Amino acid sequence: MKIQPDFLILEHHYSDEQIIRIKRERTLTNMLKKIRTVFAIIFFAAITLLFLDFTGTLHAWLGWMAKIQFLPAVLALNAGVIIFLVLLTLLFGRIYCSVICPLGVFQDLVSWINGRRSRKARMRFTYSRAKNLLRYGMLVLFTAALAAGIGSFVALLDPYSAYGRIVSNLFAPLWQWGNNLLAFFAERIDSYAFYKTDVWLRSLTTFIIAAVTLVVIVVLALRNGRTWCNTICPVGTVLGFISRFSLFKVRIDAEKCKSCSLCARACKASCIDYKNHSIDHSRCVDCFDCIGTCTHGAISWTFRFRGKSDNTIRTDEGHAGTTADKSRRRFLAAGAALTAAATIKAQEKKVDGGLAVIQDKEIPDRRTRIVPPGAMSLKNFYRHCTACQLCVSVCPNHVLRPSAGLDTLMQPEMSYERGYCRPECTKCSDVCPAGAILPVSAEEKSSIQIGHAVWIKSNCIPVTDGVKCGNCARHCPTGAIQMVPFRGRHRYRGGHSEDAGNDRPEVFIPVINTERCIGCGACENLCPARPFTAIYVEGNMVHGEI
Repeated sequence: MKIQPDFLILEHHYSDEQIIRIKRERTLTNMLKKIRTVFAIIFFAAITLLFLDFTGTLHAWLGWMAKIQFLPAVLALNAGVIIFLVLLTLLFGRIYCSVICPLGVFQDLVSWINGRRSRKARMRFTYSRAKNLLRYGMLVLFTAALAAGIGSFVALLDPYSAYGRIVSNLFAPLWQWGNNLLAFFAERIDSYAFYKTDVWLRSLTTFIIAAVTLVVIVVLALRNGRTWCNTICPVGTVLGFISRFSLFKVRIDAEKCKSCSLCARACKASCIDYKNHSIDHSRCVDCFDCIGTCTHGAISWTFRFRGKSDNTIRTDEGHAGTTADKSRRRFLAAGAALTAAATIKAQEKKVDGGLAVIQDKEIPDRRTRIVPPGAMSLKNFYRHCTACQLCVSVCPNHVLRPSAGLDTLMQPEMSYERGYCRPECTKCSDVCPAGAILPVSAEEKSSIQIGHAVWIKSNCIPVTDGVKCGNCARHCPTGAIQMVPFRGRHRYRGGHSEDAGNDRPEVFIPVINTERCIGCGACENLCPARPFTAIYVEGNMVHGEI
């Protein structure tokens, strides 16, 4: 009894032994593809959750996935991760791009969704020559920017950081609104399973860049699959060069190939030249889609130095023609939907005693930016930071936000309008994968001087209104601020202090001991003066210790 070759072209005749062997090879290939897909989904979902998790609790279990990204590992001089990724590429090719890199998997997801519309959409790709001038030109520019410390250009091209900004700026607000909706209903049943979090725009510039990046990535993925990876991405170019020498490669058996072009039309990397039976392995991301579409068993993932198989399956002479491929690509799981409709309650006006509207604080004009404890210095921070926004996502006090400055575009900086850097919080140093913020303990952080407070006499309430305050001194965690009597001229009950004669009240003003100040921003954040505070923090170029 003959075995029915349900996955081969029916016009060709094969022996039972040949069909059994082909089926076995195809089963192994399908299993290999499913394993890759499962790991890609796991990595993609986990990294996405890292950026969505505003509590910072997931980093204890999943934080290592951010630290094995290529550019952060290079900047952090993490030799173990770099060696692992290079060896992985030398063994299996660009598995990193199809499994570990979140932007690469995101492109595959967009392309897969588009391919679900019809078979024609699924088989829409064509072979194109490698644009090596553009690829290596972008790599040279990227390397030069990295060496010169132009962090904004580096951050713009790094795939991991680009995806992080997309999630932090575009997806995270939807996630947080969904959380707030659950918190609204939980509050009605006296449950504390959820709590509300502030949803606010940290940087308009970074938001626009993230939105433009998302549009470009989606359009390219819908039209041409992996165009971004194989023409723009410097990480893809580096790993593509290494993958030329990988031990396991996808190869085409010229004797079995019928030049039907099914493999080329399924290749989202556009790297299969079916006419010449060749594959550009510098662009191949080992997705194995081509193997699943070949109806002749001509494509396989094999050891590089393996000779031609003695059991080559040949078709009978004189038979020609093709039929529709009856096998469909299948995935084990689909990405979870992260967006949900949420009803947003209108923001209420903040009023003082229900009468006077409280003005929002405005950001002071700092001559020196403030960067988190563990950064050591501005130079070290900006040379290592990839602007992935992971630290911004987990900051519980809303102190970190992306910079709008041209030289530090999208890289985080500290500001204290919404909160201050609490000495016991070390979340930003815990999650940074690139070495821009080195790990510090709470004890170490409380002694690191990231800046120093500066008093502005003309804004201080005791001077302008003739009343007692002392908020800055009361909340200073290091005791760097002391209140002393003010002997100068100040306002009092609509007039000046000397007009009150002996009834003049004694007011106190802050005096700052810069040797004890750590620049945490508690004084700036809690100062009641509006819109500009009477005390603010200037950053230190190089961090010190008290």
